[in-house]
Amino acid sequence: MQIPPEMVHYGMTKTAQVAVARGIAESVAGTGVTVNSILAGPTESEGVGAFVEAMAKQQNKSKETIEKEFFEHVRPSSLLKRFATVDEVAALVTYIAGELSSATNGAALRVDGGVVKAIL
Repeated sequence: MQIPPEMVHYGMTKTAQVAVARGIAESVAGTGVTVNSILAGPTESEGVGAFVEAMAKQQNKSKETIEKEFFEHVRPSSLLKRFATVDEVAALVTYIAGELSSATNGAALRVDGGVVKAIL
């Protein structure tokens, strides 16, 4: 939906994954099987945490300052203004994998902290 120039490779693979999930959802229509995509935004994963820590050390800044600057300059559209936690992303995954979400099918669901400037 909004491909950062430094992440074209990620955008291409995510687009393919969303298309495959939608196609599979259509192929199992009416069976009770649901297939959805989770579109996570900037998330404080192990890799991101290590990257931010290394950058902080290199620039002699705190991790909090690096994170703040990232959302000010690199992802200013974020409404969360911080990295999501893996637990916050997992909460959506847990919901979408459960029976409460049985009417959600073939969807691309964002847990992106509002990075994508869109209402739909």
